Amino acid sequence: MPGTDAPYLRYVALGDSQTEGVGDGDEITGLRGFADRLAEHLARHEPALQYANLAVRGRLAAQIHAEQLAPALALRPDLATVLAGVNDLLRPRFDADEVAGHLEAMFAALTGQGVHVATITVPDLARISPLARPLIPRVTALNQRIREAAGRHGVTVADTALHPVAGDPRLWSTDRLHASSLGHERIAAALAYALRVPGSDDTWSLPLPPAPVATGRHVATTELRWLAGFLGPWLVRRLKGRSSGDGRTAKRPLLLPVRTENASPA
Repeated sequence: MPGTDAPYLRYVALGDSQTEGVGDGDEITGLRGFADRLAEHLARHEPALQYANLAVRGRLAAQIHAEQLAPALALRPDLATVLAGVNDLLRPRFDADEVAGHLEAMFAALTGQGVHVATITVPDLARISPLARPLIPRVTALNQRIREAAGRHGVTVADTALHPVAGDPRLWSTDRLHASSLGHERIAAALAYALRVPGSDDTWSLPLPPAPVATGRHVATTELRWLAGFLGPWLVRRLKGRSSGDGRTAKRPLLLPVRTENASPA
């Protein structure tokens, strides 16, 4: 297992929209995201690093397991990040044990091939959106199972849920489902620190400066815009059995060199 004395040479990212990079860039200029940013962190110390990103937005844990694990193993990485479960959290029939089972199966398969695996925990969604308060027990249950499964397989956990800044709305995009550019930057820094990448530190966990206090009218207007612009369309897709990832394929299916001066191509 590589460490600070043995740099990673092949990094593969598995996951959904967060790993794909939604919220950091756009469909025209390309998405960046925490995985691209982590690859850049790593490549600064190992220019020979190659990086693949198998993530597809909208995927549930079972789909990530079924669609991305085998291609990831075929790439023979020495580092992989595995993030899954947030899309499951939002479904009416959420089963923490089922989601954790898929995560653990991926942890076991990857670490069994000698891959160093890293993951993160889910922040307090109620801080990001008050309407998400009913999901708190689900988040707590999933995070506990992530920690337990990671412990059984030697998986590195960037436990972002323990730090209040992870729920700061400024680290999240206007849809409240995906990290903003600053949020993706912090996630990448948290993973780099957990992986003990040279030059990384815990400044990612520091709080942002105090935000201006919003007026009641501003809060109400913001909530209405979010309901109309994001929650409504999301519910319509669910009712129609559609996903934002329908028809999409992996962002970066092959191991390619990393450009450290800017974002990797989408």
